[in-house]
Amino acid sequence: MDAPAPPPLPCLGVFLAYWPWIGPGEQVELAEIADRGGLDALWVAEAWGQEVVATLGALSARTSRIALGTAVMQIPARRPATAAMAAATLQMLSGGRFRLGLGVSGPQVSEGWYEQPFDRPVSRTRRYVEVVRAALAGDELPPDDDVGGEMPRLKLLLPRDRQPPPIYLGALGPRAIDQCYAIADGWLPFIVGTDMLGERPRPDRPFDVSPVVPLAVAATVEEARDAVRPWLGFYFGAMGTPKKHFLIELAERQGLGASAREAQRCYLAGDRDGAGAVLADELIDATAIATTPDRVAGRLRELRSAGADSVISVPLGDRRAAVETLVAVRSSDVDIAP
Repeated sequence: MDAPAPPPLPCLGVFLAYWPWIGPGEQVELAEIADRGGLDALWVAEAWGQEVVATLGALSARTSRIALGTAVMQIPARRPATAAMAAATLQMLSGGRFRLGLGVSGPQVSEGWYEQPFDRPVSRTRRYVEVVRAALAGDELPPDDDVGGEMPRLKLLLPRDRQPPPIYLGALGPRAIDQCYAIADGWLPFIVGTDMLGERPRPDRPFDVSPVVPLAVAATVEEARDAVRPWLGFYFGAMGTPKKHFLIELAERQGLGASAREAQRCYLAGDRDGAGAVLADELIDATAIATTPDRVAGRLRELRSAGADSVISVPLGDRRAAVETLVAVRSSDVDIAP
């Protein structure tokens, strides 16, 4: 009797982060490997350094077929009309390959860098998406009650012969995720456990659940875990405050919050290496793919079975090896989720 067929793989994406994690030359190198190798999407982020629109514009010129996305374009950084202009431009320059990922970031980035108050993130996101969608559809922008004025409303001054790009949201809180399912075309969960991926019913329309997952491959699982510790230590340590930290709250929900809190304590005390070192193996295994190359396909299938349509891998450690492992997985298995 034949063995049952394994579950399908998700679509495979690569997250090229931002400087200084991955420098501009290496971003281009990894993008070209992913494009030639048949991977499905490249995603780029911004924090308070590298700007995401310029970076994707450069990558669009060095690739030909792979989708290009922002994960995420930060809402406090731009007025929604500016984001719509950038999205329309990238959609045109890339030949229709663009995906617009948006997110409010957190209090530290919003207030500490953009000098924008971190208030009403759910309603602010809803209004932002409403304006961006209207602009990309070629409609007049909906009026803003806070601005007023009597000037005529404008429409986007760009060719609209291509479909508007799909809109994804980076959402973490329960209300934000509910809203994402209601108004967006996809969800970009970040450093979450598999239990969250399939817990909500799907909308009655195409919807792409695309978790961003750290990926490291090495000769041993222990070496691979060590390769993702700096990344996770930074996010558990720096991306929040002692009073409000979305990622630590998610880890606590999974019963894995103790070492995440300790990582934050170390980071805020100036011990950045210690922030990664104190993370429990169980927390790393729940939020990352840190393993040997032969086990990567199995971990990807687990994420697909848990509810991920796509997996956006953050290559860490030997980054080229991580991306080439994804290419090998992709080329050896044609049964990929649509």
